[in-house]
Order: sequence, then C-alpha cells, then structure tokens
Amino acid sequence: MERLTSREVAICTGTGCLGLGAAKVVSAFKIEIEKRDLQKDVRIKETGCPGFCEKGTLVVVHPPGVYYMGVQPEDVQEIVEETILNGNLVGRLLYTDPATGKKAIREDDIPFYSHQMRLLIKDNIKINPKNIDDYIALGGYGALSRVLSQMRPQEVIDEIKSSGLRGRGGGGFPTGQKWQSTRDAPGEIKHVIVNCDEGDPGAFMDRALMEGNPHSVLEGLIIGAYAVGAHSGYIYVRMEYPLAVQNARIALKQAREKGFLGKNILSSGFDFDASVHRGAGAFVSGESTALMNALEGKVGEPRPKYIHTSECGVWNRPSVLNNVETWANIPLIINRGSAWFSSIGTKRSKGTKIFSLVGKVNNTGLVEVAMGISLADIIYKIGGGIPGGKKLKGVQTGGPSGGIIPAKDLQTPVDFDELTLLGSMMGSGSIIVIDEDTCVVDLARYFVDFLCDESCGKCTPCREGLKRLREILDGIVSGSGSEGDLQLMKEIAGVMKKASLCALGRSAANPVLSSMTYFSEEYAAHIIEKRCPALACKALISYCIEPKLCIGCELCNKNCPQKAIRQEHDISVIDQSLCTRCGICFDICPPKAMAVKKISQGQSRPADHSSLNTNLKSSLNRSRKA
Repeated sequence: MERLTSREVAICTGTGCLGLGAAKVVSAFKIEIEKRDLQKDVRIKETGCPGFCEKGTLVVVHPPGVYYMGVQPEDVQEIVEETILNGNLVGRLLYTDPATGKKAIREDDIPFYSHQMRLLIKDNIKINPKNIDDYIALGGYGALSRVLSQMRPQEVIDEIKSSGLRGRGGGGFPTGQKWQSTRDAPGEIKHVIVNCDEGDPGAFMDRALMEGNPHSVLEGLIIGAYAVGAHSGYIYVRMEYPLAVQNARIALKQAREKGFLGKNILSSGFDFDASVHRGAGAFVSGESTALMNALEGKVGEPRPKYIHTSECGVWNRPSVLNNVETWANIPLIINRGSAWFSSIGTKRSKGTKIFSLVGKVNNTGLVEVAMGISLADIIYKIGGGIPGGKKLKGVQTGGPSGGIIPAKDLQTPVDFDELTLLGSMMGSGSIIVIDEDTCVVDLARYFVDFLCDESCGKCTPCREGLKRLREILDGIVSGSGSEGDLQLMKEIAGVMKKASLCALGRSAANPVLSSMTYFSEEYAAHIIEKRCPALACKALISYCIEPKLCIGCELCNKNCPQKAIRQEHDISVIDQSLCTRCGICFDICPPKAMAVKKISQGQSRPADHSSLNTNLKSSLNRSRKA
C-alpha cells in the first residue's frame, strides 16, 4: 500500500456493531488521532450497518478501502500506526477465507459481499446517517429534483408500475397499483406512511436502512407523496428501534433545512412534510390497518378490509402505506429507470431483496440479492455453510408466520411466488437456518407461542386457534401427544386460514402446516415413540455420563445447580431423580472428554409409524390443494 496521510475511517455504528463495542472503538480512534495531532488528515465517519454483522465491529480505511473486521479498542493504535500513517496492512484483522486461508483486503474481495447484489445497503458504510451532505454527495435527492422539475405525478406512477416493484413488507402487492388507487381515490387530503414496525424474530432489514440511510427512505416517501397527491406523511417506527427513531428525526430536520421538506419544495410549488410516530411495541401493528389505528391513537388492531386503505386509510382518508425497503427503492427506479429495475430478478418478482440471514449459519447478517437466487446459494455461497460440520435440516422464511422449508428444496428460487408454493412466504425477509440439532416440532411451537402472545385477540379464529395450537404442541414436545393431535391441528389451521380477520391470523398456522408436511417423521417420533430425534425437547431426553470417557475433573459436579451429580469410584454419576435436564453438565464437559451425553428417553427402536405418516401427508396435501 502507498503511504498516505489523508484518510477517512468509516466505523459501523449500527445497533449490531454497537452491541459489540463500536462506541468504544470510535472513542479509541478519536483519542489516538487527537494524540497524534492528525485531526486535519484523518476524518472519523460513524456509519450505518453494511451487513456483515457476524464480524463486527467493522472498520473501513479510505483510501484504498481496507476492510477490517472484529475490531476492538486495543486494535486502534496498530491500525493508526500501520495503515493510516505507513500504508501497511494489519493482517489479523482482514477477512480470512476458512477454506483457502486467503485474506481479503477490500469489500468486493470478501465472499459474503461478492455474491450479493447490493443496491440499497451498499452505501451504508459510506454515509453518516446524521449528515445529509453524505447522502447528497452520492447523488441523494437527485431523483426528487428530477421528479419535481420534469415529471407529472401520473408519469411517476407509470414508471413505478413499469418497474414491477412489489411491496417488500411481506404482501408483495404491486406498488404502482397501490399508488394509482390512492391517486384516483376521491378526497383532497391524502397521506403517505412508512412502515418500520418490523417485529419478526431475527429480522432487522428495515432497522438497518432506517438507521443507516434514512434519507433514501425519506426521498422515496416525498416522491410517493408527489405522485399520489399527499401533503403529509408519517414514519412509523417500532418502540424498540431508538436509533432508527433518532436518525429519522434528524433526517427530517436536515431535509427541511435544505428545502426538501416543507412549503414549495425546490421551488416546485409542491408542499409536503412528515413526522415520526413511535409504535407501542405490538407485533400486530405491522399490519397496515392496525398500524393506521395506532397512528390515530387507538388500539393497534386490524380493521376489516372490505374497503382498501388506499381509499379509506388513516383518519378515513386515502393512504399509501409501504415498508422501509419499498420506499428506499423509489429513488433508484427514478434515477436508473424502470427498464433497468425490471431487468433484475424473476418474471413476477423484480429487483433485489434484503434478507436477514441468522440461525445455524457461519456468516450471519444482512444480505441483499437479486430475486431468483436459490436458498442454497444464500446459505452456502454467502452464509458460508453450517457451523461445526453439522447437517442442514432446512430454513424458516418469512418470519413467525412463514413456513419451514426442508433441505431438499433449497434449490428453490427465492421470490414471492415460489416460496408461497412451498407453504412458506417471502414475508419481510428473514431467513432462519436450522441444522440437525434443531427440533422442528419445538421450532413450530416457538413461533406459535410468539404469535399467540402477539395476537391482538380481536377475532376468535386467531385468538383461540393459536391458544389451542400452543396447547397441543406443548403436549407433543412434553411427551403427552396423541395421534389425533395432528388431525386436530390441521382442522384448527384450516379455520384460521379461512376465517381470521387479518393476515397475521390467516398465516399464523404456516409453521405448523409446513412442518407437518415436510417433517412428518419428527412428529411421529414425538407422538408414537415419545422421542425427540434432534435431542432438543427437554422432557424427552436425559443426560448420562459414560464411565470410559469421564476424566474425573468434577466440573459437572461442581456446576450442577441441583447437586444431582456425585462421584463414584473416580467417575461422575447423574442421579436421574434429581436431574432437571438443564444441560449445564453437557455444556461444561471438557472437549477432550465429551463424557456427558444426551440420550433419548423414548423407545430404543423406532416404532412403525408409516401409517401415521401416510395419513398425515395425504391429509395435508388435500388441505393445500383445497
């Protein structure tokens, strides 16, 4: 590297990296730079999340774009000395390919990034979200300027229609069509709304955009308001996203100061302003009508949808509600054209999609890929495969209301329609990877439990159906399930899908139905054999210590909270009458011994449950076809 003294140090200060100590890294850089009197030559930029959360804190030194990972405060002095002052690399902080041992210097050299198509989140590491000038320097608000000076409202809508953009919040409704309905709806007062009430477990796509590049969302919102004839808007952010709220409010203030919000925007004669509304923390408020009720100060529960919100939304006025990612795509489409956007993706799902990749995968974080990429490519090329050489069992997509897809279907293209055909859905974009140690029955129970707690309770099918599903699944994982439970769950799920008031209730049974379809053997093992194949269900396993492997370290004995382990002839023995199956002994047993084992409490030989599997599969297939 060439020796340069004029540098910019970009440090990720998104929520993920802040949790890993990014604030201390920023402070260490400021102290070191001041100590060396480099304030005129080195600029510290606190940025949003660039995606590779597994490797935070992330630091990029420009020029030439050296990408450091896992940076700690104690690394800062070496980075300043070697890279900033002398142009050398700090090799131990570079990404190292686990297969080849090759080190990557720049972002594009890292496989996690090189297999993506990052149109929306690539600029996060280049922008201080609290500084509008960073966004403008990258062409920000150019699309708004073009729209207000060169395009009529209907032309904007036609461009969005031609792009094929579908809503990224989960429903996948054509964005241009929604805008057209609102523009054509009677009434002079109309509203536009950003939905940042992202409540899915494991999902943080909207949070990363709103924290890292709020002006891209705001620019899209203003363009949408112009297109549909709205003069007021709202950015609805969930209570648990304080940094997103802060950055959104700063973005609004700075946009007003620059003339992008308020009266007569850019001397165009168009007036528009927006405000931030903090959600109260209810998952159901992510549903469009529930969110609008919450905006009005009412309980966040859904309304019947016999009248579309595009005609009668917040305060009974025509309203456009799109999620964060949808709005952020609008400036891209205006700047590059609908033909460019529609050239990306599949026939019915255009553009890119941001996913949160979490669970049993080596590289967790945010990934942005073109629609149509396979689940296998996301997991193995971008995610780096499964940790510890474990076997992949499947993936859960679409949040708690999504389905569990088996490993055999991982070549499926990721788009709105293909995932639905598998009994799952795109949802807002979470991908949870599960390995052989994950019990699918217990995972379905977890999501049903979450949805049961988050149901608003307004309609009986969702409120009571989820409670009953939770009771049945609790029984199955505790060893008291019966064969009739499967048919009963199928019937309950059918009622929920047909009769629930909103999409939460209608899709809430997806984890149960998909898991029964693709993993019927696991249900059969739990019900007939009283056995958990994944050795995960607490009531169906026990722990034992193999005498031949025990090294007599007594770590298990010393750490057992129930004092259920005693020493006999220099080896440890577990008293099963006292054991609560907490698993501490299993976790603490030294790797060189691995004497503590999980064992199934069920039958030693698999029972014949082919009849149960056949009946279950045929019943579910009939249900899906219907």
